[in-house]
Parts: sequence; C-alpha cells; structure tokens
Amino acid sequence: MDILISEDLQAPAIERLRQKYQVECDDRLWQEPALLKAAIREAKVLLVRNQTQVTAELLQAAPKLLGIGRVGVGLDNIDVAMASSLGVVVVAPLNANATSVAELTIGLILAMARKIPQADCSTKEGNWDRKGCTGVELTGKTLAICGLGRIGGMVARLARAFGMRVVAFDSFVKPDSAIVRETGAVLFASLDETLAKADFVSVHMPLTPETRQVFGRKLFAAIKPGAYFINTSRGAVVHEAALVEALQTGRLAGAALDVREVEPPGARGILESMPNVILTPHIGSFTTEAQQRTFEAVEADVDRLLSGQPAVNFVNFHRPNR
Repeated sequence: MDILISEDLQAPAIERLRQKYQVECDDRLWQEPALLKAAIREAKVLLVRNQTQVTAELLQAAPKLLGIGRVGVGLDNIDVAMASSLGVVVVAPLNANATSVAELTIGLILAMARKIPQADCSTKEGNWDRKGCTGVELTGKTLAICGLGRIGGMVARLARAFGMRVVAFDSFVKPDSAIVRETGAVLFASLDETLAKADFVSVHMPLTPETRQVFGRKLFAAIKPGAYFINTSRGAVVHEAALVEALQTGRLAGAALDVREVEPPGARGILESMPNVILTPHIGSFTTEAQQRTFEAVEADVDRLLSGQPAVNFVNFHRPNR
C-alpha cells in the first residue's frame, strides 16, 4: 500500500493518485483507532483532514510511513513532534484556504450585524417585520482580531474595506510588521485590552495547550458589553458553557460559530436554540476554489514524496528521514 486515506476525501486529485499508486480508503477508520493502527502498518503516506487523530502511538505503529498529508490547515490533530522525531514529513498547504475562511468570517459578521438569518426566517413565515430586523452598520465599528496570521490578516484587510477600525492581539506579530502597516491595526499586549475595545471579536488562533478554552468566563467578561463574537478557527479555543452564559446574560449581543468543541456536536444544545447565534458545520474552507487548491497541493506533495522528490508545502522538513 502506498497511500492510506482514513476519512471521506473525494476529489479529482485523489483519483489521479489512484491511477498512479496503490490507494486504500476507508472513511470509517478515523472512528476506529484499532483498525487504523492495523491498517497503517504498510502505508507509506497517510492522508487525513481534521477528524483522524494522528497520535504518537499511531505513528509508532507505522514503520514504513514517509509522510502525512493534511488536507486543510490546523495541525492540532497531528503529533508533529513525534512525526519529526521519526523522520516523517508532514505536508499541509497552509495558505490554500485563507481566502475562503476570511470571506466566511466577513459573511458571518454581516449576517449578525444585519440580522439576516432572523429576517430570512421571519419573512418565510409570512411576516414583514422590518423594525424587528433593525441591525447595525459596520462602518465606524471596531473589530478585534485574535490571531493576525494568514487568515486574520486577510480578515483585517477586508474589514478595513468596510470602514472598520481594527485592533489585534498576536504575540508573534511585531508592531512594525507589514500586516500591521498595511491594515493600520492597533496591536495590544494582552487579549483583555484588545477585547475591551471591540464591537466585534473574530478568533483566528491555532489550537494549542495554551489556547485551549482560552475564551472562558474571564475573557468574555473582558469583552465590551453588547459585542458580537465570531469563531472560525478551532472550536476548543472556546469554553462553550462560558459562551452560553455570556449570551444569556446579554454580555454578548450574538455569536457566530463555524467550529465547535466537539464536531459534530451531537445532540442539540442551548446554542442551537438561540436566535442570536449562527451555527455552520465547519465550512470555512469549503469553497470550490479552496478545496481544489488544497487537494491539488497535497496531491503534488504526495507524488513528490513517493517518487523521491522534496515536498513543497512541508511543515517540518522537505524529505523523509527514515
């Protein structure tokens, strides 16, 4: 076996790999750790999206593995340190879906500001409630961006086009960096300071031990009263019970979540019943263009690895070392 696919990955790029290599695909494997562990023993490359947990134990059970292809961004489901120690290349086209996620973020901000979901539902029920659908303008409002990287930076550019003021927190971005100069963003030294200024808060943080559930009661209490909260990064950076509390008390005017602590979340909860909450099923990267870019980039790197060439979109190193 050359390539093992453990999730539902379907694209012309995958079919091209099938024509050239021996590919085994079972989209149930991510839910069956024991079966996945058995299947990966003969694989040279593992292809995953975000459901498969590529743990140290799994990697140690794959003596022939040369590379891992992550179809998307975010590496919290892959033990990159263990992969590196074993000489396994991790490839991920981290820029491929930035535009799609950024545009969804702006779409969610507009949807909340203008009460588009409520207006749609009300009108389809036969009402004509213009007063009840009164919203707010974006021009002149302050957007706090938590994480001013590829996606956060693009959101900042788009927000400026709407006449928004941008404030940001990112411990890895310098005040004299190009993105700060380009967007006119005001950098703050702490999340608390950043959130206190915001009419809208947009989260673009990776999931790490430091960011897990960082948005809890303390930070929601620091947000400017009546602000709107948007998360298109990783669900686990938010403590959902604390978010519900902030919405119920009126601390937040609304929230839009493309990601959840558990995906899919299972039984309907309080968030699903709130009229001022927009929920989407992790569709940030699901545009035709982003999916094509992502799959084609991973396809090209898998082909390179299996034919002895260096990877291009590598996270750790460009050639396997085993």
